[in-house]
Amino acid sequence: MSDSALLALSPLDGRYASKVDALRPIFSEYGLIKARVKVEVEWLLALAAEPGIVELAPFSGAAVQRLRALADGLSLADAARVKEIERTTNHDVKAVEYLIKERLKDDAELGPALEFVHFACTSEDINNLSYALMLREARDTVLLPALDGIAASLRALAHAQAAQPMLSRTHGQTASPTTLGKEVANVVARLERQRRQIAAVELTGKINGAVGNYNAHVASYPDVDWPAFAQRFVEGLGLPFNPYTTQIEPHDNVGELGDAIRRANTVLVDLARDVWGYISLGYFRQKLKEGEVGSSTMPHKVNPIDFENAEGNFGIANALFEHFSAKLPISRWQRDLTDSTVLRALGTAFGHTQVALDSLGKGLGKLQVNPQRLDADLDAAWEVLAEAVQTVMRRHGLPNPYEQLKALTRGQDGIDAEAMRRFVASLDLPEDARARLAALTPAGYTGLAERLARDI
Repeated sequence: MSDSALLALSPLDGRYASKVDALRPIFSEYGLIKARVKVEVEWLLALAAEPGIVELAPFSGAAVQRLRALADGLSLADAARVKEIERTTNHDVKAVEYLIKERLKDDAELGPALEFVHFACTSEDINNLSYALMLREARDTVLLPALDGIAASLRALAHAQAAQPMLSRTHGQTASPTTLGKEVANVVARLERQRRQIAAVELTGKINGAVGNYNAHVASYPDVDWPAFAQRFVEGLGLPFNPYTTQIEPHDNVGELGDAIRRANTVLVDLARDVWGYISLGYFRQKLKEGEVGSSTMPHKVNPIDFENAEGNFGIANALFEHFSAKLPISRWQRDLTDSTVLRALGTAFGHTQVALDSLGKGLGKLQVNPQRLDADLDAAWEVLAEAVQTVMRRHGLPNPYEQLKALTRGQDGIDAEAMRRFVASLDLPEDARARLAALTPAGYTGLAERLARDI
């Protein structure tokens, strides 16, 4: 670990730095500056292509190429120059505008176009589009592939353990058996539903000026259809267009995305806690790694640290996502600046989610099923067949079936195979029904669990 990592205030830039490398080019200060330069450059190109803006001649192919090269190839040195300019302007978006002008001033074709850089724009026109592009990239190239990786691991586990019977524990008490694969399949179904909702969130954008009315645009070029122009521009960036805003795009979409990610994270917190419990029960063992220590004083310990780490980081991420959805859609009158500092924490929420997903995937890769322990628990819980017996009694019209099984099993010790079979033998049932119940075991009482697990 480098000295800078050891001195990092955030664990995302220290202890967990390597786990969030994919997010750093997107959500870092450099990433934000690069997105802003891209939006400014594309806006200038769009203006130059608009026939109604007669003072700005269409650019040559070479000029277009130079502008896009500035955006696509923005270097760390360029970003550092923006920060240097910002020390004078005390305005981050204006500093980006000045950098672009600085880079173009000596170009014979582009130099005369300098005053059309940031033309009629408020800072939020640039910012909302930049953050939408950043969020889209982080969601589509980092988050969703990570969720897909977890879902794939869980699906493989569900299929491999589709037939492994397991005692259910509703309210922490013994309950009708399931299979280990079916319980994992439940998580896959939940996670994939949330994944679809994350992918479906529209990351909208606007570019309509200081209060959303195209005031400066119309004052300068009254004959241009500015709403249509703005829609073409925003959709050209691959973003849905929002035609109704104040100075700021209202950030409803950021809240929606955060809420969707938070629900997926919550599903995985539920999984992490359940697996933690199953490890405690001995249903899972964890693969050992040479040299690892589980406790500083108890040599025998193999702690479920990956699942604990995942739960903790999901919790931090969800606290931030909850704040985004509660705060970002609220802005005093036509604009206040409280959103600006909050948006800068988007990468932190994504970062802790990524750390959690990494830990969860690592933990799942260590799991080894212990069928002997699963089977032993089932064999010690013959009382769970009370449901099956009383339901068959209901079918055949025997009196008070629920009450009879309640008296036999509720709060009773020593309900074993022999006790259950004696009771079944005493019932006035058709021979085939009695034989089927007499042959039933807790391990065999899993309904369609195996089929459901294989179908996921």
